[in-house]
Amino acid sequence: MSASDELLAPVSPDVELCYQTFGDPSAEPLLLVMGLGGPMTWWDAELCAQLADAGFHVIRYDNRDTGRSSRSPGRVRRADLVRAFVGAPARAPYSIADLAGDAFGLLDHLGIESAHVAGVSMGGMIAQTMALAAPERVLSLSSIMSTTGRRTVGRQHPSLLPTLIAGRGPGREDYIRGSLAVWRIIGSPRFPQTEEKLRKRAGETWDRGVSRAGVLRQMMAVLTQPDRTRALAGITAPTLVMHGLADRMVHVSGGRATAAAVPGARVTFIEGWGHDLPAALFPTFTTAIRRNADRAALTPRSAGPRSE
Repeated sequence: MSASDELLAPVSPDVELCYQTFGDPSAEPLLLVMGLGGPMTWWDAELCAQLADAGFHVIRYDNRDTGRSSRSPGRVRRADLVRAFVGAPARAPYSIADLAGDAFGLLDHLGIESAHVAGVSMGGMIAQTMALAAPERVLSLSSIMSTTGRRTVGRQHPSLLPTLIAGRGPGREDYIRGSLAVWRIIGSPRFPQTEEKLRKRAGETWDRGVSRAGVLRQMMAVLTQPDRTRALAGITAPTLVMHGLADRMVHVSGGRATAAAVPGARVTFIEGWGHDLPAALFPTFTTAIRRNADRAALTPRSAGPRSE
């Protein structure tokens, strides 16, 4: 399945998003939203191709502050992170709602009125927020290894903290070594990825552009997000919740809470799946997202490009 070139989309006066598409532009649009610090390439091209073969026009993109998209202003101090982490009032440079607005801006740029939306981790938070903010624009929702924003669910395992906040050197190889350390902890014990593949992905991530300040800004958006639990009860889009039972980054309680909050949500929990997208599960992801999308009552106007 062929992929388009990477392009830049102006989605607001201050933000441009880098994006890429896979598959037939006349097929049902599927927007893929990545998580904290992850560029669009963490949605593996092979997974995108499988989704395109399943009948989607696949759109992946770099959130602001990742990859080749715009960098936002605003400095996050360690004290700000600590305050937000313990639930004290803290000001974030932007919010999860702002990131959802970026996603809608990309759809606007592409002339798409509504789309199926799938998000992982922070991307699931963005996808949920999109479904709440503009339900008419979200045909179906797939919330993957994510949570509701309630502070009592979906928490990180405490043992992760030292590795996540550990200092790294300034160079490419330093970044790769640090990434390997993280993925060894949060990856899937039942579906391990080779060191060669992890090193390759980390190198590609570095080459696309890594902003440590940007990761902190995204982290503040996550830590200061509202509790969506009560609002999620109003979601009418067909919803899929997928979560790994071995997820140490976002505890499976976050997925369970999401599924409990959204009426009629379908749930897939997988033994031995951690906080990554291993190739062994690509067919499982593709089938689940396709079946959830098939629950939506599509019309040519709602599924396709906006008519001029």
